[in-house]
Amino acid sequence: MLDTPTYERRQRSPLTVVVPVLVLVAGAFLLREQLDQVLILAALLALVLANFWSLTVRVDEDAVNLRFGIGLIQRTVALERIRAAARVRNRWWYGWGIRLTPHGWLWNVAGLDAVELRLENGKVFRIGTDDPAGLEAALEARLGQEVGEVTRRAPVSPGDSDRM
Repeated sequence: MLDTPTYERRQRSPLTVVVPVLVLVAGAFLLREQLDQVLILAALLALVLANFWSLTVRVDEDAVNLRFGIGLIQRTVALERIRAAARVRNRWWYGWGIRLTPHGWLWNVAGLDAVELRLENGKVFRIGTDDPAGLEAALEARLGQEVGEVTRRAPVSPGDSDRM
């Protein structure tokens, strides 16, 4: 039997393209007489761009698979480890990339919307997405089949208005 994904979505980040290009142009202008430093800067920015220009989220029969950019940075969370999934809204200062927030780890390339996973060990993991309803629905469908009804607890601390 073929393992077809329940859900797969790639979110692209325009800022991870624009910002490195602007930094490179500024660096080239400021370091115009030091070509070797401009080339090093260009190589570092190309590496950042290749790794963080997108985030692909895939939910299949067994796991949630996350992959940044070209795939050097990946994470897999087995569905059997997930106890709850809920849409949340991140604070703007949590930023983009891989971040440790007051709510646990966040993987995000753009925007403020996310789906929060509560794991069996009590840890929390947030996945930034431009389709929180679709990702949450895919997780609930899989979790409903795998571990029973998804618990809907507010995934935020008191006084925090991250819950949608």
